[in-house]
Amino acid sequence: MMEYIEKKFDVEQVIEDFELMTKDAGRIQEETLGKILKENEGTEYMKQWGLNGRTDVETFKACVPIVSHNDLNPYIQRIVDGDLSPILTGKPIQAISLSSGTTQGKPKFVPFNDVLVNSAMQTFKLSFAFRNREFPIGNGKALHFFYSSKQFKTKGGLAAGTASTNVFRNAQFQKTVKAMSTPVCSPDEVTFGPDFQQSLYCHLLCGLIFRNEVQVVSSMFAHSIVHAFQSFEQIWEALVVDIREGDLSSRVTVPSIRLAMSKLLKPDPELAETIYIKCSSLSNWYGLIPELFPNTKYIHGVMTGSMEPYLKKLRHYAGELPLLSADYCSSEGCIGVNVNPKLPPEMVTYAVLPNIAYFEFLPLKENLIGMEQANSTVGLTEVKLGEEYEIVFTNFAGLYRYRLGDVVKIKGFHNGTPELQFVCRKDLLLSINIDKNTEKDLQLAVEAAGKHLVDEILEVVDFTSHVNISADPGHYVIFWELSGEATDEILQECCNCLDKSFLDAGYVSSRKVNAIGALELRIVKKGTFHKILDHFVGLGGAASQFKTPRCVGPKNSSLIEILSSNVVKSYSSTAFC
Repeated sequence: MMEYIEKKFDVEQVIEDFELMTKDAGRIQEETLGKILKENEGTEYMKQWGLNGRTDVETFKACVPIVSHNDLNPYIQRIVDGDLSPILTGKPIQAISLSSGTTQGKPKFVPFNDVLVNSAMQTFKLSFAFRNREFPIGNGKALHFFYSSKQFKTKGGLAAGTASTNVFRNAQFQKTVKAMSTPVCSPDEVTFGPDFQQSLYCHLLCGLIFRNEVQVVSSMFAHSIVHAFQSFEQIWEALVVDIREGDLSSRVTVPSIRLAMSKLLKPDPELAETIYIKCSSLSNWYGLIPELFPNTKYIHGVMTGSMEPYLKKLRHYAGELPLLSADYCSSEGCIGVNVNPKLPPEMVTYAVLPNIAYFEFLPLKENLIGMEQANSTVGLTEVKLGEEYEIVFTNFAGLYRYRLGDVVKIKGFHNGTPELQFVCRKDLLLSINIDKNTEKDLQLAVEAAGKHLVDEILEVVDFTSHVNISADPGHYVIFWELSGEATDEILQECCNCLDKSFLDAGYVSSRKVNAIGALELRIVKKGTFHKILDHFVGLGGAASQFKTPRCVGPKNSSLIEILSSNVVKSYSSTAFC
């Protein structure tokens, strides 16, 4: 849906407006904070800090504390339960967004309102403008693998679902979409269908029906695109039969989806034969996407952070097609836009939009030693090139000086606004003693160890980790799902390499004195990570918003149980013996 473009949409005007705004980022930040504080000065939360109507940056930072989600959760819970008084915002909260909850096993509740919809629309339009300038698309279609989450009503009657679902189901967004001219392949009944697997099947079928019109293949996250074409490898022959006969497979049972698909699916033996020949002749499915959809210009989705490990497989399916990383958004709101879409995903940066929230940055060194005083942050225009920070922001939906938990690096400036590179989630740490290994450290270790599989023509399909503190001493546990069978000798080498590839000084010194035990590599059955996805969807999450948890927290017992019950082999490192 992000590939829609409004009629009379002026790409250059949108970019010009952004250029003017970012040249005056400092002033716009002050105005944005002023609007937020003025709108919400009468709320219960804000009245307790003694601002007394003042909206200047200095007073705000001196009076209002930096908070985490846990600090605001009691206020949010009252809203969820139906308290209609002005608790966090002057205007009523209209819905609740749910974070993925894949790491700790429990999603966060985040306030959602129409201002966040406006921010999302601004981000989407601006992002499209920069992409379309570099990669123009014509009157084609977008094959967009989007899946709505299950929405439910809170105790107080608010609709609750993932942030993307709240945006796409919003009446304002729907109205805008209908006024746009570049459609997606799939009808709404498929996108908002209640069964993820049936929607996936029909997304692929719709893409094949319109194969010559598809110009963009996209999803919220790279994982969803990879998962879609991994599934295609298994079900392509059934899709060909549907196209040849013009009759939808019995695996699709939802009446609304069947009815919508019946309007699109007609017998087409010629198309079926074309797809059959192409799939039969592909070697190892390399270049599958351009073979199926020959007019595709690029592939689009979030490809940074926890999505980066999927780039190798995505490039395999993409062949020579460019991969364009989508914008920097979270369950709490949008942050920045990819204004340099030609950059490879590993180098992508995000220019912060100075009018969608008030941004502060905690210098990482200060943050690590606990300097969390109100005056320890720097403003949007005060960050320094090359430095790393944790994002703190204040938005229009009741989050004030909110620690997002993301660590970013300043890679440059777009006029007066910084360009951020995502580094890692601050709270996703493997830590037992004095060691601190991030999601990125884990990814690099897996990449290094995975090289031992190359000669066996194997690869790591997916991975996660867990800190086992029930043992003495505690140790890291790494779970791998592999594409095939590997020998014990090779997997022992992989295990040793994983252990040696964590270069954090605290980890290395702790391992040498046995304050941290030998790393354990556990190999799980094929399909284990799909079971984790199914579990996430079963809890009400949207498949297109799924992120494999790279570090499974101790409270997430259900995921630990899924992983542990599917282990087929286990190895302990001898690297420090």
